[in-house]
Amino acid sequence: MKRPHAEEKVLAVQVNKMIKEKLEKTIKEILERLSISPVEISLEHPEEISHGDYSSNVALAYAKKFGMSPMDLAKRVTEKLKFENLPEIEKVEIAGPGFINIFLSKKFFAESVSEIGKAGKAFGRNGDLSGKKVILDYTDPNPFKEFHIGHLMSNAIGEALSRIIEFRGAEVKRVCYQGDVGLHVAKTMWGILLNKKDFPKEKDSLSSRIKFLGSSYSLGSEKYENDEVAKKEIIELNKKIFDRTDKEINKIYDLGKKWSLEHFAEIYKKLDTNFDYFIFESETGPVGQKIVEEGFQKGIFEKSDGAIVYRGDKRGLHIRVFINSEGLPTYEAKDLGLAKIKYEKYPYDLSVVVTGNEINDYFKVMLSAMGEMYPELSVKTKHVGHGMLRLPTGKMSSRTGKVITGESLLSKTEEMVLDKVKDRELSPGEKKEIAGEVSVGAIKYSILRQSIGSDIIYDFDKSISFEGDSGPYLQYSYTRAKSILDKAKGEGVKSSVKVSAEEVGILEKYLYRFPEIVKRAGEEYEPHHISTYLMELSSAFNAYYANNKIVDKNDKFSSYKVALTEAFTVVMKNGLWLLGIKAPEKM
Repeated sequence: MKRPHAEEKVLAVQVNKMIKEKLEKTIKEILERLSISPVEISLEHPEEISHGDYSSNVALAYAKKFGMSPMDLAKRVTEKLKFENLPEIEKVEIAGPGFINIFLSKKFFAESVSEIGKAGKAFGRNGDLSGKKVILDYTDPNPFKEFHIGHLMSNAIGEALSRIIEFRGAEVKRVCYQGDVGLHVAKTMWGILLNKKDFPKEKDSLSSRIKFLGSSYSLGSEKYENDEVAKKEIIELNKKIFDRTDKEINKIYDLGKKWSLEHFAEIYKKLDTNFDYFIFESETGPVGQKIVEEGFQKGIFEKSDGAIVYRGDKRGLHIRVFINSEGLPTYEAKDLGLAKIKYEKYPYDLSVVVTGNEINDYFKVMLSAMGEMYPELSVKTKHVGHGMLRLPTGKMSSRTGKVITGESLLSKTEEMVLDKVKDRELSPGEKKEIAGEVSVGAIKYSILRQSIGSDIIYDFDKSISFEGDSGPYLQYSYTRAKSILDKAKGEGVKSSVKVSAEEVGILEKYLYRFPEIVKRAGEEYEPHHISTYLMELSSAFNAYYANNKIVDKNDKFSSYKVALTEAFTVVMKNGLWLLGIKAPEKM
């Protein structure tokens, strides 16, 4: 994954002195000169573009406190704002009971279009987190189990957050934390040993080897639930795997783990994710166990029915087991070990952990225990819980063998995209590459188009539509704009804002907002702000394209239209990158 160059970061600081921040600062200074000390200056984009580019309710918020009517305060602020004579402002109006509506100037919009083109990859970056070290933990598929659609959800969200945080100036490391020990492994190993005669050979395809692991896990899970003898055998097997006391089991285990990791690596490549660290439960378990034992000596943990527990109920939470009655560390203890190991590898200022929201309460207890053992790490840890990805048939479980794998979802979506582009004048290799990029984009956008905590019903047909609210629509809008720029280059029409349009359109009014959107998405840990913005921006561009001939040597405004199109491609490519979606040159 390409990291920003130093000069890109410097340029980002120059072009990202956002007009919103400048206006907020100016209004605050005006209020202070009126002997009003504002706590916060609110500036929003009006829903109706005819109402201005920004609207502020400061007059309504502070008038009563200082013995004025909102209208009187609005008039005084407006007069002084006009007196500032800012070149970015065309006019200021008062609306309703005292809203201050600000209209930006034609000069500002022309300069912003030019700046976007010059900034390129740097546009939208800022230095909010400059000098900070952030580590993100996401995806986290378990060896010996299939990579299911929930892992796709975690990956899409975690990768997008990683890129957004990088855009804010932080140094970012990515972690994949995987459960290579535990009951799920013992269940798979039990199934393997039962069907040892069918154990695949190294020369067999990786997909067939992974399928065998999946079927073994389903068999072991079913027997664990319904066969007491098998359950006891699996529990004993779990101990042997954990302490590695059986050479034959170790050999099968190591091979199965190797196959799983090779399979996951193929998927990460397709999803355009590159992890800096792979950490396993076999590493975190011993560390976590030692932490809990130390905590027990300090009275932080207690004994209960042969296990060591954390009494979260004393802190308004619930009780959780950290070392079970078999003497083995649980997920909770391992998470404590993970926090310590991550910090030893990379002394972070912030650790972001992305998981399904079904363990939100679990995480509260774990963080409470961490707060008592390692308060300095607890305050640096942020948990982001996401909803579930479901198909119209409902959520499916690997325990029952009815799992919908991430690989199968990617493959089916790719097949559907290939069918859509089969008649296009492209080589077979180009069609395959486009289908791969578009299918990943379709799935990621479906996940990132709404708030992180929401469940998602994945609709195949809507997700791959080249029209409407979809990833492929965004990618196609970008490709269309790039083809226009290729045409302009071929006809010798250069990008320039020297002769700008007579009227500022909706497209210009969306483009300059991108840095604001990135900032908000980062502060709120919500990539959907970027998704929504890109959809609105694409709609504005496609409407502009439908109503304007962009490349025309005889049109004095053609160079400006090309500059506007170029600015659109810059913002789209940067925005898609933040979502982890490729911007194809052809479609």
